Amino acid sequence: MLQEFWESKQQQRAAFPSEGVVVYESLPSPGPPFVSYVTLPGGSCFGNFQCCLSRAEARRDAAKVALINSLFNELPSRRITKEFIMESVQEAVASTSGTLDDADDPSTSIGAYHYMLESNMGKTMLEFQELMTIFQLLHWNGSLKALRETKCSRQEVISYYSQYSLDEKMRSHMALDWIMKERESPGILSQELRMALRELEEARKAGQELRFYKEKKEILSLALTQIYSDPDTPSPSDDQLSLTALCGYH
Repeated sequence: MLQEFWESKQQQRAAFPSEGVVVYESLPSPGPPFVSYVTLPGGSCFGNFQCCLSRAEARRDAAKVALINSLFNELPSRRITKEFIMESVQEAVASTSGTLDDADDPSTSIGAYHYMLESNMGKTMLEFQELMTIFQLLHWNGSLKALRETKCSRQEVISYYSQYSLDEKMRSHMALDWIMKERESPGILSQELRMALRELEEARKAGQELRFYKEKKEILSLALTQIYSDPDTPSPSDDQLSLTALCGYH
């Protein structure tokens, strides 16, 4: 049912044309409980939240969660409209120390959020989620802070990263950032990976969208693999792979 839903959706309006398949992933395990993930076109990820005694059961449960979210995403209330933006900004203001006046100032967090929403007018929340995941990851690994220190405005950063998808190249760049952090603070990679695995499991059992947590795990695992497979891996500075060079941002 999930596969048919997305095939039909893509035929109707070419949604997520760059990624046209539903991808399943089962975690290796000698026995139950089994865990399965399903990644939708566009990158949103869901997993089984029930305790499953077989891989097939885990896969079906993950597909069920993904299908429910896919159907829910089609509701008018899940599309970014002017009314949706107004309500979202008001909620953001209520949960922070900001004001509604900040919404017109892209240099503030509220203003940046407002700008991101307006830039994605007409998209669904699952479509918007991919961009949000990129910025969650950039915030997590310290790239946003580094860009602010180079005097890049939030609006410039948003405009730049809105052109890109979360792919292997971006993951590799972030993995290099964490290799550099590991050299500065030995043990931080293992600590972050344990935290990421715990967050991923908690989010999966709660039936939440998982891409941010899963990407963190993949990036940290990639960094650890590179360190242990090649202890002499050059640091980003050795290869002149600074943050701005990595991202191509000026």
